[in-house]
Amino acid sequence: MSLALLLALLLDALLGEPRWLWSRLPHPAVLMGRAVALLDRRLNRGRRWQGIVAVTLLVAGAAVLGLALAALPGRVAEVVVGAVLLAQRSLAEHVAAVGAALRRGLAEGRRSVALIVGRDTAGMGEADVARGAIESAAENLSDGVIAPALWFLVAGLPGILVYKAVNTADSMIGYRTPRHAAFGWAAARLDDLLNLVPARLTFALLWLAAGAPGGWRGAAQDARRHRSPNAGWPEAAMARALGVALSGPRSYGGTRTETPFVNAAGRRHPGPPEIDTAVRLLWRAWGWLLAGVGITLLLF
Repeated sequence: MSLALLLALLLDALLGEPRWLWSRLPHPAVLMGRAVALLDRRLNRGRRWQGIVAVTLLVAGAAVLGLALAALPGRVAEVVVGAVLLAQRSLAEHVAAVGAALRRGLAEGRRSVALIVGRDTAGMGEADVARGAIESAAENLSDGVIAPALWFLVAGLPGILVYKAVNTADSMIGYRTPRHAAFGWAAARLDDLLNLVPARLTFALLWLAAGAPGGWRGAAQDARRHRSPNAGWPEAAMARALGVALSGPRSYGGTRTETPFVNAAGRRHPGPPEIDTAVRLLWRAWGWLLAGVGITLLLF
C-alpha cells in the first residue's frame, strides 16, 4: 500500500484537479455530498439514532465501494482513486489565489477567501482575509491530505473512501444547527475520532516544515485551548511557524463569536506575504509526508 500511496501523492501533486475532467464528470466528493444530502432528506427527523443509521449506511457504502475497486486487477485504480481523493495541489492553489487576490484589493480577497472558508466574509478586513486563508491551509492540510493519506496507508481504498465520506458528512450535517444538532452528532463525533491522529501528525509535519523551531510545548497548549479537538493542532503549528495569531473572533450567519486567538502573542495583522509563506509550508510538510511514506516502503 505504501507504493500506491507514494504514486497517488505524486500524481495529485502533478495534476491536481483537472478542470477538463471534473467539468464533464461529477467529482467523487460531489457524489458523496449527494449521498449525504439524500440521507439527510430521507432519515432526518431530529433524532440522534437516525443520524447514527445514516452514518452507518454511508460508511458501509464507502467501504463496499472501496473493496470493489481494490479487487480490480493491478494498482491503477488504487493510485488514481487515491490521487483524486487527495487535495495537496488544489489546496495550495486555492490558498495562493487568496494572496494574489488580496494584493489586487480587499474586495477580490474577500471573494477569493469565500471559496475556502465557511464564515461570513463581507465585513472582513485584510488581516481577517489572510487569517482565513492561513487557517484553511492548516486545517485542510490535515483534513484533505494527511488524514486521507494515513487512512489509505492503514486500510487502502476502503479506508480513504470511508474517511472522505465521513469528513464530507461532517462538513454538511456536523454543525450544531437546529436541524442537525441531533442528526449530525454521529457524523461529527466519528469525524473527530478519525482525525485524532492525523491532526497531531499534521502538527508534527508543519513543525518539521518550519525547521523545528522551539516552543512546541506552547503550541501544543494553544492547540488544546482551540474550540475544535483536532483543528487546533495544525493551526497552532502554522501560527507559531509564521509568528502570527490565528483563530480569534469571526462571524457565522451574521452572528459574531468571540473565540480566543491561537498564539495570541503573534502578529495580529498578517497579509499576502504570510499567505505565501503558508503555501510554502504546505509543500514542505507534503515533502516530509512523502519522505515518510518512502521510508515506510523501504522498511516494510
